[in-house]
Amino acid sequence: MKELMLGNKAVARGLYEAGCQFISSYPGTPSTEVTEEAAKFPEIYCEWAPNEKVALEAAFGASLAGKRSFCGMKHVGLNVAADPLYTMSYTGVNAGLVIVVADDPGMHSSQNEQDSRHHAMASKVPMLEPSDSAEGLDFAKLAYELSEQFDTPVLIKMCTRVAHSQSVVEKGERIVPEKTYEKNIAKYVMMPGNAKKRHPIVEERTRKLVEWAETAYINREEPGKDSSIGIVTSSTSYQYVKEVAGDRFPVLKLGMVWPLPEKKIRDFAASVDKLYVVEELDGFIEAHIKSLGLDCVGKEKFSNIDEFSQSILASKLGFDAKPTITLSEAIPPRPPVMCSGCPHRGLFYSLKKNKVTVLGDIGCYTLGAVAPLSAMEVTLCMGASISSLHGFNKALGEASEGKTVAVIGDSTFMHSGMTGLANIAYNQTNSTVIILDNSITGMTGHQQNPTTGYNLRGDPAGKIDLESLCRAIGINRVRVVDPYNLKECDEAIREELAAKEPSVIISRRPCALLKNVKHNPPVKVDPDKCRNCKSCMRIGCPSISIKNGKAVIDETLCVGCDVCTQLCGFGAITKPGREN
Repeated sequence: MKELMLGNKAVARGLYEAGCQFISSYPGTPSTEVTEEAAKFPEIYCEWAPNEKVALEAAFGASLAGKRSFCGMKHVGLNVAADPLYTMSYTGVNAGLVIVVADDPGMHSSQNEQDSRHHAMASKVPMLEPSDSAEGLDFAKLAYELSEQFDTPVLIKMCTRVAHSQSVVEKGERIVPEKTYEKNIAKYVMMPGNAKKRHPIVEERTRKLVEWAETAYINREEPGKDSSIGIVTSSTSYQYVKEVAGDRFPVLKLGMVWPLPEKKIRDFAASVDKLYVVEELDGFIEAHIKSLGLDCVGKEKFSNIDEFSQSILASKLGFDAKPTITLSEAIPPRPPVMCSGCPHRGLFYSLKKNKVTVLGDIGCYTLGAVAPLSAMEVTLCMGASISSLHGFNKALGEASEGKTVAVIGDSTFMHSGMTGLANIAYNQTNSTVIILDNSITGMTGHQQNPTTGYNLRGDPAGKIDLESLCRAIGINRVRVVDPYNLKECDEAIREELAAKEPSVIISRRPCALLKNVKHNPPVKVDPDKCRNCKSCMRIGCPSISIKNGKAVIDETLCVGCDVCTQLCGFGAITKPGREN
């Protein structure tokens, strides 16, 4: 049966058909939908873990138990999971273990543009790289076969364009192979004496994988009419090359990007006059080809910055530019903003009003750095806001302690913020941490987390009490505020910054986009009272605009949060049907 399918959904279908029984992941665009789609199969147990390291370790445990398992994450998440991955390469697996990592060339939703292929090479773990949905399904099944044949976890590298584009796939039946766990201390206990004996096994496995790659169907040579150049490529770059050049030039399409076949590459290079390597981001394949002593044209022609397109490759390969859709310059720019009624808006307004230095974190609240709020000054990685605040205050002492805070979301706090807070409590800096609790993981599309009380499927689950947790970590001053109440926010910020000990403010209000959140009627502007002072514009709410010198509320967007009514000194913004 054929179906038009999203790349991530196709991978999930492949997991299902391969008999995967256990999935533990952490949501991260562009990888999230793999796990969400897999959760629609009742035969597969699926969960969101607090972070990627925990997720991969859980998947490893299921593999040990004899069940084919899976773990999904985005590229920066693999940094978090690298600790277990690198040693897992030594232990090997029992039942197959597959890991999807989704890169983000162009940084559509990411803070860096790292190339995950380096992790595959450094950890000595094979990596497959599909170029469309059909290969996503196929490679997921193949990955389990390779995992069990070569006793290794297997990485599948997706990217934004493959993960979020659609192509036709052919669905198959589900087959569930199982294994039994057998005690093997020498294989699974990685103390130095055992690990030294496992390293040669890893190197021999890599050699055997290279042999496999030489004849593997996923590494295929496609003939061309003109052998003046030959192109080695993979993933979305392959799609762009074919759209631009068709069958004019020979192409070596690599489905396994680590380890790479050597003889196949040498033979292909010998069959053409000049060898080109077309790959997004780093010159990973290029470096390997040059290490074989072969000449090739790579990053001196094709950039290692941003993603490619048909037009870019057409230009680089000397073809006429492909037609593209360009936006008129007359269309005004539309920068990202917090949604109408976003619970973070009032809190950030209070921080800016009180001239507080804000060290931020990863989440939709990172938009607190955008004008007109412009409240957040630093964003590094998950959990870094709290750890950085500690170092910042230790370095500057009283010069910063009463003027600087860290802000972090509830999901990000569970991911990697707890240890930073423990550091503040243990090493005693006078630091104030604000946890933005919006009852969901907002940025990646409303996934549950350990603070929401529901699991991935929406069933009731264990719920962590943030107030109790913070106190248990060693923070004595913990208070909760409603970010829709600006006065309450102002008081909490001033009082906690003035305190001479660590403190936590929990800004609690559900995300305005949650389906179960009931909103107030929209507010209205009385044009006779409006003085065009533009105070209401200072919060950057997309529901508010100025027309003909008067503030205007878009009733289709406004959720009646009333933050703007607290800013109007002339009583021009009213709450119809409610007490003002």
